[in-house]
Order: sequence, then structure tokens, then C-alpha cells
Amino acid sequence: MDISKKIAELKQDENFAQNVGMILVHNGVVRGTARADGSPVSKLEVQADYDKIDSIVKDIEALDGIYKVVVEARSGIMMPGDDLLFLIVAGDIRENVKPALALLLDRVKSEAVSKKEYLV
Repeated sequence: MDISKKIAELKQDENFAQNVGMILVHNGVVRGTARADGSPVSKLEVQADYDKIDSIVKDIEALDGIYKVVVEARSGIMMPGDDLLFLIVAGDIRENVKPALALLLDRVKSEAVSKKEYLV
């Protein structure tokens, strides 16, 4: 995902300016080390459940002050440094947008994405 391009597309919505005062972005990247013990990772196998992601997006967009949520989760074999997960949350004020992004990230990672690390 080209984040700048996607944000520019969101801004084309005629109701964007009336509803959005903050956009937060998450760009998850494949780590070169295992979270558990720091061992070197050679690759990561990822599977995203896109139906579940769609359901989560609807839930987050229903929160107070949230105007638009965009998620791009990649599946397949990825290498350290590869982009893995993009999240965009656009909404009215930081008190609504910050917790919405945190909830979105936590839910996508725990409910809709499975990963297997391959160690060097």
C-alpha cells in the first residue's frame, strides 16, 4: 500500500473534512528476530483471514468519532524488512482515534492473522 496515495484517496471523499481531524497509520514490518527470544528469523509465513478483517473494520468504524478504517494485511512468505500490515484510522479527535487504532491493531493481530516464524 502506498500510504500517501491511500490518504489522498480518502481526502477525496466530500465528507472527509467535516469528519476527520486526525489520521493514524500503522505499518507493520517483518522483524529479523523472533519476539520470544531474539533468535534470527529467515522468513515468516503469514495467513490473513480477510472475512474476519472485514468484520473487525466494521466494528471499529462503528466506534464514536471514527470515520474510515483501511486495512491491508498480506499473506504468504515474507522476509525480514517486508511490509506485512497496514492500518489507517481516520476520525474526529485523538481521544477517539488513538484507542481505535490500538483496538484495531490488537484485534487484527489476535483474531485475523496467523504467523509462523522460520529461524535461521
